[in-house]
Amino acid sequence: MRLTKVWLTDFRNYEQFEIDLDAGFTAVLGPNGAGKSNLLESLALLATLKSFRKSPTDSLVRKGADRAIVRATGIRDDREVLIELELAKGRTRAQVNRQVLKRTRDLLGALRVTVFGPDDLSLVKEGPSVRREYVDDLIVALDPPADAVVSDLDRILKQRNALLRQMTGSGDEASLLTLDVWDEKLAAAGEHLTIRRENLLVDLMPLATEAYRVLSGTEVDVVAYYNRSWDTEHMAEAVEAARQNDVRRGTTSIGPHRDDIVLTVDGFDSRTECSQGEQRTLALALRLAGHRLLAERLGEPPLLLLDDVLSELDPDRAKALLNSLPPGQTVITSAQGLPPDTVPDQILQHHGDHLEVVKGVNE
Repeated sequence: MRLTKVWLTDFRNYEQFEIDLDAGFTAVLGPNGAGKSNLLESLALLATLKSFRKSPTDSLVRKGADRAIVRATGIRDDREVLIELELAKGRTRAQVNRQVLKRTRDLLGALRVTVFGPDDLSLVKEGPSVRREYVDDLIVALDPPADAVVSDLDRILKQRNALLRQMTGSGDEASLLTLDVWDEKLAAAGEHLTIRRENLLVDLMPLATEAYRVLSGTEVDVVAYYNRSWDTEHMAEAVEAARQNDVRRGTTSIGPHRDDIVLTVDGFDSRTECSQGEQRTLALALRLAGHRLLAERLGEPPLLLLDDVLSELDPDRAKALLNSLPPGQTVITSAQGLPPDTVPDQILQHHGDHLEVVKGVNE
């Protein structure tokens, strides 16, 4: 699906705003603090209901307003689709074609996005939870019902850990029988998600290597090692073996929530042995690889959102990125303008507190 028009009401710094979006490459230009990232944030929300800046819902509502509205129309299979979000304190309501969605996962297949932002360096530099989330989000984007697998595992872990804390080192017969149930559920859900993560990385890494080579102009190999927190053939055996220790400590010590994904570039650990420029290139390559995988599997490219990416790349890599943008709809923000000879299909320029179309749709 490609977006054709967006309306914002009381979203961040936008009191009232609407724009027609080009089907190709749109550049949003203006100084820092003007609200460029806010626009991209609203577009990502339409697909995921989550802020890619990790912001709570309350902060998305313009100061002094009691709610924010994000609306957009798009074209999918030659049909118009309307997505509407109402954001209020502690609540988000979504509608597609005027039908209220009861579950978040019901929205996940309507519009797909790939987002790269300044914080994505954490994909490489920070701990394993960021990489696990990246892989899980990609699994769900490829297969929206998989959201239930991720959610169920989170629920199982919370319930099992709550029971372990109550048992205080031993536990009565009833507690142990209940723990049997949660152990079985944990092993089944955990092994299933682990295998899905490993399979995804097998498909993703060749695409990440290719994207890194295009951006850097160098021949390298990008490899991901999935390190399980358990080493038995089946996770049920590992859960059983760790049970006594888990009861003693009051927490679940093995499972997908403890696994790590180690990324290497030509054999060097990207987290500890690569420069920040190499780390940033790798993070961007991972996003572009996920974008391409989605396009290939689903038959249409997601909306590509690149937030302030040019300021973090050297001129050669910035030029390589813009010269190799994938097919489909792309929106990029920049406070420093665009490299020479870059010709977007649409330019939105911030002037004061408003966006002005400098180069319009199909102009």
